Amino acid sequence: MLTWCVGYDRDESGAAYVLAHSIQRRSSIPVSFIFINRTSLKGIYKRERTPVESTDFALTRFLVPYICNYEGFAIFSDCDMVVRDDAAKLWAWRDEKYAVRCVKHTHVPKEETKFLNHIQTRYEKKNWSSVMLFNNAKCTALTPEYVNTASGLELHQFKWIDSEKLIGDLPAQWNLLADYDKYDPEACLVHWTKGGPYFPEYSNCDYHTDWWTEQVLMNHITKLPK
Repeated sequence: MLTWCVGYDRDESGAAYVLAHSIQRRSSIPVSFIFINRTSLKGIYKRERTPVESTDFALTRFLVPYICNYEGFAIFSDCDMVVRDDAAKLWAWRDEKYAVRCVKHTHVPKEETKFLNHIQTRYEKKNWSSVMLFNNAKCTALTPEYVNTASGLELHQFKWIDSEKLIGDLPAQWNLLADYDKYDPEACLVHWTKGGPYFPEYSNCDYHTDWWTEQVLMNHITKLPK
């Protein structure tokens, strides 16, 4: 059973469901979804959201190993994505020797703001944590106490891992940054980190037809015969 944890944000709730549909529609193995919803984490996650956090799951994502009882593997991803290939292929990258695997981007955005006028921050390892394949048993440092008190940079730069050698890589096609990375028709997972095509100002972004096609298919219900 593949466990996929989707970051849920009140301002992009529809995107989370479109992503889940894109995964479910193509997966050759069963998928269990967990929405990382700040509301459902009350009592566990106690931090107030700050202006530099562009989503409700900016830091709650690091509670995935705790939610999974530090057992097995789990994928986390932001919601502003569509999966265009079989999720089993990403799941196959599980490896006991790593604590986490991710696409190791070199991403230095030039703009000052992004979707909904959120601040565009710049830091080392930016977007590495937007898709993570957790080996939960090797992520016991990510306790609720730690996630509630560590700085955002400590979390997103994987300071909770003892060695960089425990951070494995993933193929770039499994977290392609739309409008930053070169267009790739074979992209397995597209990430609209600047802003999804469901926002008017990004309606013509790369791969926008992929998102809208998925949204239409998700809303399809076969009519019963009269």
